[in-house]
Amino acid sequence: MKYCYSRINLMMGILLLLTVFASAQERKAGFKRIFDGKTMKNWDCDTTHWRIEKGIFVGEVSAEKPLKTNTFLIYKGKVPGNFEFMASYRISPEGNSGVQYRSEPVENVAYGLKGYQADIDGANRYTGQNYEERGRGFLAMRGQQATLQTGQKPVITGSVGDSDKLKEQIRNNDWNTIHIIARGNNMKHYINGVLMSETTDEDPTKRKLVGLIGLQVHVMPRMKVEYKDIFLKEIKK
Repeated sequence: MKYCYSRINLMMGILLLLTVFASAQERKAGFKRIFDGKTMKNWDCDTTHWRIEKGIFVGEVSAEKPLKTNTFLIYKGKVPGNFEFMASYRISPEGNSGVQYRSEPVENVAYGLKGYQADIDGANRYTGQNYEERGRGFLAMRGQQATLQTGQKPVITGSVGDSDKLKEQIRNNDWNTIHIIARGNNMKHYINGVLMSETTDEDPTKRKLVGLIGLQVHVMPRMKVEYKDIFLKEIKK
């Protein structure tokens, strides 16, 4: 029995050291955890469709709780300009979600946002692309480097890889990591450390250089999306 307690104490000590090490690494990298895993502190949402379960944000639509308009879990702790955002997500096969950023509220739509979105969907048809919610629509599809000019369709200036090959880097119905780097008018979307799209917005009339961050639940008959390990790092231009 004494040996058993010693082993348990050793394991607890190792776990504590790993937690301290991970926290130190986060601080060293400049990232700050913006979801405490327990409360909605600094977040605002429609709790009909968002909840916390076991340290995870869960967004869900069902027949019992239908959704008429895209709704967002909105981060109110900061309104960043140049930043890096990282999170882990898991989405159901029929689901549609995304990370909204440099966005602004939609008038007369509770928990609505408009602006840039790092797209996510369960079928991985759109995952990784840059889509402007309630705006210009598709800005850079997965695999594309695109430049936006006033009054023109996106100009494809290069490639970051074949869309189908990039899709192979995304796990289905499992945990993935999303990473957004927004610096000046340039935006890069990564999934599992792989660059999926890059957008440069040179339209001074429509581009946004600062704004809200939000996590989306899309209008669907049914869907579920989960987010955890959410970090934000403000960076110099």
